[in-house]
Amino acid sequence: MIYACHTYYSLLYGTMSPETLVKEAKKHGIKSPVITDINNSTACFNFVKLCNESGLNPLCGIEFKNENQHLYTCIARNHEGLKEINQHLAFHNLQKKPLPKQTPRFSNVFVIYAPGIIEPDKLKKNEYIGITPRDINKIYRTQYRNHTNKLAAYCKVTFARKQDQEFHKHLRAISHNTLLSKLTPQQMANPDEFFIPLSMLKKLYNGYRKLIYNSQKLLDECSFSFDFKTPKNKRTFTGNRYDDMLLLEKLAMDGLEYRYRGSNLKKALERVQKELQVIHDMGFSSYFLITWDIIRYSMSRGFYHVGRGSGGNSVIAYCLNITDIDPLELDLYFERFINPQRTSPPDFDIDYSWQERDEVLDYIFKRYGNEHTALLGTINTFRDRSVIRELGKVYGLPKSEIDQLVENRKTENCRNGITQKIFEFGNRLMDFPHHRSIHAGGVLISEKPIAYYTALDLPPKNFPTAQCDMYVAEDIGFEKLDILSQRGIAHIKECADIVLQNRGISIDVHDVEKFKKDDKINRRLYNGEVTGCFYIESPAMRQLLKKLRCNDYIRLVAASSIIRPGVAKSGMMKEYIKRFHDPENINYLHPVFEQQLKETFGVMVYQEDVIKICHHFAGLGLSDSDILRRAMSGKFRSRKEFDRIKNTFFSNCQKRNYSKQLAEEVWRQIESFSGYAFCKAHSASYAVESYQSLYLKTYFPHEFHVAVINNFGGFYRTWVYINEARQYGAIINLPCVNKSTFKTSLEGNNMHLGFIHIKSLETKLAQLIVTEREKHGCYKSLYDFIRRTPAATEQLKILIRSAAFRFTGKTKKELMWEMHFLLSNKVQKEKDPVIFDDNIKQYRLPPLEDHPLEDAYDEIELLGFPLTISYFDMLKTNYRGNAMAVDLSCMPGKTVRMVGNLVNIKYVRTVKKELMHFGCFLDEEGRFFDTVHFPDTLKKYPFTGYGIYLIEGTVVKEFGYPSVEVSKLAKLGFKSDPGME
Repeated sequence: MIYACHTYYSLLYGTMSPETLVKEAKKHGIKSPVITDINNSTACFNFVKLCNESGLNPLCGIEFKNENQHLYTCIARNHEGLKEINQHLAFHNLQKKPLPKQTPRFSNVFVIYAPGIIEPDKLKKNEYIGITPRDINKIYRTQYRNHTNKLAAYCKVTFARKQDQEFHKHLRAISHNTLLSKLTPQQMANPDEFFIPLSMLKKLYNGYRKLIYNSQKLLDECSFSFDFKTPKNKRTFTGNRYDDMLLLEKLAMDGLEYRYRGSNLKKALERVQKELQVIHDMGFSSYFLITWDIIRYSMSRGFYHVGRGSGGNSVIAYCLNITDIDPLELDLYFERFINPQRTSPPDFDIDYSWQERDEVLDYIFKRYGNEHTALLGTINTFRDRSVIRELGKVYGLPKSEIDQLVENRKTENCRNGITQKIFEFGNRLMDFPHHRSIHAGGVLISEKPIAYYTALDLPPKNFPTAQCDMYVAEDIGFEKLDILSQRGIAHIKECADIVLQNRGISIDVHDVEKFKKDDKINRRLYNGEVTGCFYIESPAMRQLLKKLRCNDYIRLVAASSIIRPGVAKSGMMKEYIKRFHDPENINYLHPVFEQQLKETFGVMVYQEDVIKICHHFAGLGLSDSDILRRAMSGKFRSRKEFDRIKNTFFSNCQKRNYSKQLAEEVWRQIESFSGYAFCKAHSASYAVESYQSLYLKTYFPHEFHVAVINNFGGFYRTWVYINEARQYGAIINLPCVNKSTFKTSLEGNNMHLGFIHIKSLETKLAQLIVTEREKHGCYKSLYDFIRRTPAATEQLKILIRSAAFRFTGKTKKELMWEMHFLLSNKVQKEKDPVIFDDNIKQYRLPPLEDHPLEDAYDEIELLGFPLTISYFDMLKTNYRGNAMAVDLSCMPGKTVRMVGNLVNIKYVRTVKKELMHFGCFLDEEGRFFDTVHFPDTLKKYPFTGYGIYLIEGTVVKEFGYPSVEVSKLAKLGFKSDPGME
């Protein structure tokens, strides 16, 4: 009997995890269960591993469906068969074609058709028609009774037990975005799709024993074995391992001369030779060379990159320009990246600009072939709020009730028959797979065709994407390469391009050694003048930099990790700062902390620090320490393993006669890192990128701020960066049809806002304005503009209101009248610019003046912020308090009243779970100041949206950094818009 089983990777259909499926199969005595998830092979290898552990004979396949129509189920005779099945599915997914009703000619696959799809006499040797228990009694009435040699006993399994049917209905309603009551039988599994005992099936098929014989014969011809231990990546770069080693050695030696230039050369050479041996012995030469090849290509195109992650521990990676981190400078040990005890393969994380990443990916696919390359997939699961929302919809609840249920699920008002069902099924849905997506940056490059391991999807990115996630890929022996994107690199690249274009200066942003030693840059870092700089511009980081008196690279590396939630949450960030200021009076938890963590004042800051403490304090082995490292970085999903290590930790502490209090405190600090910890090399790579940003901000501030504004990926909104640009002497100009481009541009110290910032202005028109101007010259007048562009009335109004025609010298009101006059006279559209406007009919208007306040409201509506005047100029009151940001350092303990424009709010919970806020404001002079809002004050004086506030509070200084503990808060009103009166 063929048991064709669905797991919950038959998305929004199956009800069992692979673990449950294997457990149920064994319980029912099914020796050869077949996994046949719908249109995917996601769970195959996890299923195979679980069956091997349970003594079952796993078989793999896929059930193919078009919408709700079951076409056929393919079962792999062997691993070659799985490849054929995956190729068949991938072909149609990538071509976006519906599945055919008949399969191609397979060599290693059995095909089980659904009844009615194909005539029995047209079946190939390897093809059958599957007869389920519910269909068995229909055979004698059909032509099938004359073709029993091509029929197979076939039992679908979707439920572990009959009670799962109701849960399945909820999944199907979510899938079809419909009410439970509106589901049709065709949209659901049949009620009998559970493990029917073999004894019962034999009775059901008693009159058709041939069908059971055919099924058993088919199963006997299938077997599926897999070696999970051998690497599956592309094995060589040059064609053989020896030549790979020679090439890697050559490249590393060449890189030594560029990177070390005489300093530390002997030590670096020794390290390179050591690394080369380990890399070759563990078979990773090709992995390094492929990464180098990608970097070589991207650098030849002028793309910027940042290599980060544990790869930064390798001197060879540094010499190959994969990273810009000198491991010798930071005392990074190579064994953190590759060592025999490491329980997972290493990976490189390479960041590119969001504008250039896809071109790099395109090169990888073309260089290594579509047959061997795929983006890594990921499985998105149901989480807290999404569960309630999805289930609320299938019960027909209105949005308002669903919102209330999400926010107040624990209150009695939200308890009734329907909500009880929602909570009941919601608990089961938690962490269930919802849909497949794309991993943030993972790329697989395989030795054998990728179809041996996975079928492929084609998401909107249009790159073939594996149906498996990083855990499965790692489990079966892949080392992924992460090609990621971020906007920080984009603003660095764009700034350098603008400098080259405007000043003719070519910048080597990879010359980080020079930046680290630059006094001007380090002074800017010390002063916290970091707005726009990658990773270090947030209010919390700005405060940390000043508290640590950060004025060098090494301290910035530490700060980049200390700011992470794990260290902050455990209370150790504050402890680190305290110890930094008073290193003579450190009370170490245990002598091991002093021995191993002297550099970080006895505080665990990096992943490596946690590994050191686990190993030297608690006696954990390196392999267990590595598992813990992965758990801390959020890359390990086995809670069972984590709990085992925790038990070993406490057991070892007891054997070493540590007090229970000491062991629990050390573990508390370790556990707080979970999901947040950085390795030291990762922090260093962030610090490198921060220094690149700082260099550009220090020496090319106008170009830098334009690039930051154009890339939209900073911590703050655009108006904050415009304020910063003004602080550095830039003149900010509103968009102009004769000056602006699509993005913001620079002319001397004049910054022209780009059309991209004007809300509701069509992108196509914005780009056409520029191309038309470049081809035929500047626009002479509104009339000339209307003749040469296809701008419709509403688009013209937007441009006029945004002051894009101010070059005419006419007010907005006059331009509005002129626009209506010209459009009513149906201006002839022409490409050639008008030379004289003499033939245009003239008209007289009474004086129509613009009001600065009216202009400011137009700017807020169209740009999101005022530009010609400030928010402070719009206030009804002239009162500005009794202190500015610059005064606070001299006023500790004093009560101040300040007026500030709200920039950002950080929401946190106290130990008692009460809400408190940290505010960030700009004063009228454009300088930042920070506020603290404790729960009691916040209840009385809550924030009421963005705007300008009058703040009363006491100035406090912590480690030299001033902030205001707020006692009162009131939002100030703006003058009304004259245009609305």
